[in-house]
Amino acid sequence: MAPRTVLVPLFDRVQSLDVTGPVEVFAGAGPALGDPCAGYRVLTATLDGGPVRTSSGLTLTPDHALADAPAPHTLLVPGGQGTRDPDPRLVAWLTEHAPRARRIVSVCSGAALLAMTGLLDGRRVTTHWAYCDELARAHPRVEVDPDPIYVRDGNVATSAGVTSGIDLALALVEEDHGRDVALTIARRLVVFLRRPGNQAQFSAQLAAQTARREPLREVQQWITEHPDGDLSVEALAARARLSPRHFARAFQTETGLTPGKYVERVRVEHARRLLEDTGGGVAEIARSSGYGTPEAMRRAFLKTLGTSPAEYRRRFRAPLEA
Repeated sequence: MAPRTVLVPLFDRVQSLDVTGPVEVFAGAGPALGDPCAGYRVLTATLDGGPVRTSSGLTLTPDHALADAPAPHTLLVPGGQGTRDPDPRLVAWLTEHAPRARRIVSVCSGAALLAMTGLLDGRRVTTHWAYCDELARAHPRVEVDPDPIYVRDGNVATSAGVTSGIDLALALVEEDHGRDVALTIARRLVVFLRRPGNQAQFSAQLAAQTARREPLREVQQWITEHPDGDLSVEALAARARLSPRHFARAFQTETGLTPGKYVERVRVEHARRLLEDTGGGVAEIARSSGYGTPEAMRRAFLKTLGTSPAEYRRRFRAPLEA
């Protein structure tokens, strides 16, 4: 099979990780397939064919000028500070050429560039959480979902900030070449194989503020590492060497979440990862995630995610044990 061409338009003040993260994923497909020439042909291009400077100060040298670039199978539009006041010629090029691509992808605020072309009108999309409101206000015909790390709507896929571009690229590789190839690439990059698109942009640890006081920070870390432990307020308070009442008040003040809500988020996230990436039985996963019974985990999933563990696993195709 001929390699699919992936074209990445570059511009001044592009976010370097929006480019290099997905590029490393696509570039890893050939070696994972056992043929360096298979998988994808990844190309970069700028308006005039000259180098650009990223928002972090790196200089990127393109393969082509956009006018000379071959028609891509996948057009990947990165984000960065340069999307806030883009060159009108870039928007015009995207307006004309993006619809010709078989697959259109954006990372972070690259969605803003696509929105300027009208390609996102009537579509559900996402972008970096910091830009969601701005994108929705500027383009009211675009349905902006601020929560997931990436969204697929037809042949258009949009992702949230920076590293979520890696998650989306891995999902696309898995779609094109299978789970084993994507897993090989993920292992080489030392990242998760695939965070599902509907995973929130904020994990429990990111959604909560990091506590200022060291005992509370240690408790946060301990919860994450021991979801199956005794995570009652009394047990956590003893670990922090505080009274239960003082601990509960201090934890919520410093993290923005009650201890119970934080524990709930950590346990659901732990169970989700196991359902996505292992073949363990539901009862086993319930125990290791701190739920006394599969029914308790089922209630937590229905409350938090609106779906059962079995349906969640089926949706994301994690293999079940025989």
